Amino acid sequence: MSYMLKSGLIGLLLLTLVVSCKNEKKETKAVEITESAVTETVALTPVETIEKAYNKEAFLSHDAISLDMVINFGGNERLNGKMTFLTNSTKGKIELNDGASIYYDGAKVFHSKNLKNEKAARFDAYTWMYFLLFPNKLSDDGTIWSDVETLNLDDTSYNAQTLTFEANTGDAPDDWYIVYSDPKTHMIDYVAYIVTVNKSKAAAESDPHAIGYTNYKMIEDVPVAHHWEFYEWSKDNGLGKVIGNATLSNVEFVKADADTFSIPEGFVEK
Repeated sequence: MSYMLKSGLIGLLLLTLVVSCKNEKKETKAVEITESAVTETVALTPVETIEKAYNKEAFLSHDAISLDMVINFGGNERLNGKMTFLTNSTKGKIELNDGASIYYDGAKVFHSKNLKNEKAARFDAYTWMYFLLFPNKLSDDGTIWSDVETLNLDDTSYNAQTLTFEANTGDAPDDWYIVYSDPKTHMIDYVAYIVTVNKSKAAAESDPHAIGYTNYKMIEDVPVAHHWEFYEWSKDNGLGKVIGNATLSNVEFVKADADTFSIPEGFVEK
């Protein structure tokens, strides 16, 4: 065999080995990426799984959310107006149909002088916002979650977790919630809760309630419950009678400008 032929064969062999090694590296890398993606999916916590079901990333990509809400308790209209909140929940306003308004900026609440129920100003400023944005606030700073357990409610088996808060978190750190989510869809059907605003924790725990979320509609790929029902509730007996409801309409994501949450002149700080 000539020298030139030997050199050619050796060169061809080396080239084949190099290509083979490169292909092996590519295949190994592809496997590593696939395994990484699987690991990331498996590693989601129960709370993150719920947030994913509500498309939290898409929700927070928007500046603010606006909607009309009518709330009834005991057969009487409790609140009727337009609500606008930053999706990060740091600012918001409620413009009532009777001409009164409530604004909040962080921990400060302001209301117009013609607000009929001044004592409920802080409650209204934060409560309806929290129930609306609840699926996207599950991992806020100061939240403490129990392990998942299986609980039955309304003849249905749910994944259930208890949410409590670190001291000095928000306006009512003594509040607690029990979240009932569907084991398959991870959507929240019910949330049991106590409200400690203007009352002691003991008094609140003697009168716990639950909210049920239904009539979900997709608003720019984000599911929003357009009907809420409020119930009497106990951990032993589950849902009691319906005590109230809320209906949402005209829900949309909006862009806030410098004046959207500016406190109007003459408003009273609560």
